[in-house]
Amino acid sequence: MQAPVETPPVLVGRSPRIQAVRALIQKVGRTRSPVLLLGESGTGKEVAARAIHGVNPSGLFVPIDCSLIGTLLETELFGHAKGAFTGAIASKAGLIEIAEGGTAFFDEIGEFPLDLQAKLLRLLQEKEIRPVGGLSRKKADFRVIAATNRDLSREVERGMFRSDLYYRLNVIALRLPALRDRKEDIPELAAHFLARYGPQHQLTSELMEAMVNYDWPGNVRELENCIQRMVAINSGPYLGTGDLPSALAGKAAEKEAALAFAAPGGTTVPAMPARKEPGVQRLDELERKAIIEALEFTRGDRSRAAELLGIGRTTLYRRIKAYNLG
Repeated sequence: MQAPVETPPVLVGRSPRIQAVRALIQKVGRTRSPVLLLGESGTGKEVAARAIHGVNPSGLFVPIDCSLIGTLLETELFGHAKGAFTGAIASKAGLIEIAEGGTAFFDEIGEFPLDLQAKLLRLLQEKEIRPVGGLSRKKADFRVIAATNRDLSREVERGMFRSDLYYRLNVIALRLPALRDRKEDIPELAAHFLARYGPQHQLTSELMEAMVNYDWPGNVRELENCIQRMVAINSGPYLGTGDLPSALAGKAAEKEAALAFAAPGGTTVPAMPARKEPGVQRLDELERKAIIEALEFTRGDRSRAAELLGIGRTTLYRRIKAYNLG
């Protein structure tokens, strides 16, 4: 029985930048050429990858988390033969084999271990795999889409990423714009996420203004998380600036004040009431606090917490260990 075809995801927004991205997706989606998606964390690289796959869908779309460690990543990619290692009581197909005829999406390719990059290059060149502990090779024909928030050319210069693999992946490069560079899309994005998480809620005009004035360093993912959090803690029907997460509310207030003092025409804006500023916190203290809040919000789900923080799971595990958080 043939699996149902999924509706391709859509990059929400009407700004010139996102329209240009959508147009390029339609073009590259008709080819089988490798695509390298660039952009900050949270800009929607996986959504773009799924949209590329959806232009001319064939086979499955298979996400591959490149932040997995060493042998775990190798067995996830290539699968393993029965008896390949302790606990391998049966053969297991790898993600590459599952992606046969479809699309393999290498998420955060910049975190791919250096010692496995030669094997990945050979896979992309020969389109063959050999399961861990196996003797025979299998054909592996699939479309390659990779994504990263790193500057891979800089990683090549540092010796942290193979140049031959970089050029193999960087056939067509597509950059996802940061949300701060397409603020005109914020109202439409907010409505999109509100319809998903709380259709019975409405945003006040003051809240929307604050959201448009905020720079969203976590990009679309941060906006989605903000809407989801406000809906979860407010029974509605109206969401206002008082419902914003404290960190975001503070940043938004600072930005609003800065815009007010920079009013055009040289007019003087009345000074805001003086307030006592908290002491400047160390960066490691802020990072530790952010990790704790993310883990509390996700109820200990480290994968989801890593997504909210805009870092890889491996990086989050190292930070948790460093800060003695579990």
